[in-house]
Amino acid sequence: MDKLEHYRNIIKKLIQEYAQYKPAKGDVQIEVIFDTEQDHYELIYAGWNGYYRIHGSVLHIDIRNEKIWIQYDGTEDGIADTLVQEGIPHDKIVLGFKWPESRADTDFASC
Repeated sequence: MDKLEHYRNIIKKLIQEYAQYKPAKGDVQIEVIFDTEQDHYELIYAGWNGYYRIHGSVLHIDIRNEKIWIQYDGTEDGIADTLVQEGIPHDKIVLGFKWPESRADTDFASC
């Protein structure tokens, strides 16, 4: 299996695991989106908690230039360390949600 296919499989597995957790409140649908042609992967919540509308990403990950870009991470523990535990090197993970100049201060790739 090539490297990118390995990355895709890990990302899909982790998103599917997070999709098993239903929010404690509200009538919320959990949507898993895998666009393998464009390498976009997302976990979204959509629904209602009383009169309050719930809609947004829990996780948004892209693969660009053979690196994993974490665009949004709404998980409690953070997905980057989990990706490393799954065998993805730090220098192949970009914290896209961080300001570009501050990425160099992390253990992860700057771009």
